[in-house]
Amino acid sequence: MTLTGKIRKPLIVVLGMLLLVATPAQAAPAESSDSVPGFNGTVLTVVYSGSTIYIGGDFTSAVVRGKSIARTRLAAVNATTGELLPWAPTANKRVKALAVSGTSVYLAGDFTKINGSSRDSLARVDATSGTLSSTFKHTVDGKPYAVAAANGRLYVGGTLSKINGQARTKLAAFDLTTGTLDATWKPTADDQVEALAIGDGRVYAGGKFHKVNSTSGYDRLVALDPASGKILTGFKPKPAVIAFSIAVTSDSVYTANGGQGGTANAYSLSGAKKWTATFDGDAQAVTTLGDTVYVGGHFDNACRTARTGAQGVCLDGQDDRIKLAALAANDGHLKSWKANANGIEGVLTMASGAGVFAAGGAFTIVNGSSQKRFAQFR
Repeated sequence: MTLTGKIRKPLIVVLGMLLLVATPAQAAPAESSDSVPGFNGTVLTVVYSGSTIYIGGDFTSAVVRGKSIARTRLAAVNATTGELLPWAPTANKRVKALAVSGTSVYLAGDFTKINGSSRDSLARVDATSGTLSSTFKHTVDGKPYAVAAANGRLYVGGTLSKINGQARTKLAAFDLTTGTLDATWKPTADDQVEALAIGDGRVYAGGKFHKVNSTSGYDRLVALDPASGKILTGFKPKPAVIAFSIAVTSDSVYTANGGQGGTANAYSLSGAKKWTATFDGDAQAVTTLGDTVYVGGHFDNACRTARTGAQGVCLDGQDDRIKLAALAANDGHLKSWKANANGIEGVLTMASGAGVFAAGGAFTIVNGSSQKRFAQFR
């Protein structure tokens, strides 16, 4: 693995921690990771753009064949070869979410500086050079947890209360061309937004909230108009516990949820629940590839029924799936794919690209082999 590879220009828009993908049948991926770099700190977000995977988190170096190479909370990897790429902007504190649009990578997190220049929680850098944009600079009250780029806008969710001194209640948007705060897209939520996804002409938001635009009944998961921010009332699933992650396909919305035993849920585009899969710990990340839904979290077992007890223990039997699991997209049944990871926090983020998917988090082992905090499966 070398550092001489070039980053290819992004070919598609990637939606924060989420990617809109089709669902043809596909052979199961390997249970062991590709040969890709590890990291010395937690990976919190991964996103594909063409043959490049952009990675953000709380690390200060990548590890390539035992050698530490400086990467300060941001890195890029060639998804085809697994090589660490020279893209290396720096953040002084953790990067929580990434989105790609055109030749730009958007960053969100706890940082106050990017490449040594002041930026308050949000920034834009060049997708090839990592150069910081001078035209995207904002002041943020609250924390951004999720970003997604589409419809000429960068959508942001979190614990936001103000942007540039203007009220924005957990949700905001910016013009992708000018970088300015969008004056019209300003829905509100009464608690934090953890995840965003784009699909079917909608912006999906998930989190802890109970009211959206001061309207009850849209607990934890809602579909919003991408231009006006109005609630799209035909989608009203009301998951019972916090939604940490969302993935959208042409006919379904999938979520990773916490609770007493975490769950992965599938909904139709009209909000009807298709299925639920239960684990003995939080499901914290979800992505799709072909006919399979991949789930990551800090669970150790997939429960055979929905019944759980104290600390989420499965009451009617379980199958070991440590931090990672694969479910059939059509009915949610547990697949035989098993790439057990480790750690307490486990898997915190997932994304899929052309025939591959990635997982990031706090794990250090995958399928019995050392694989520090980042893995890719094909």
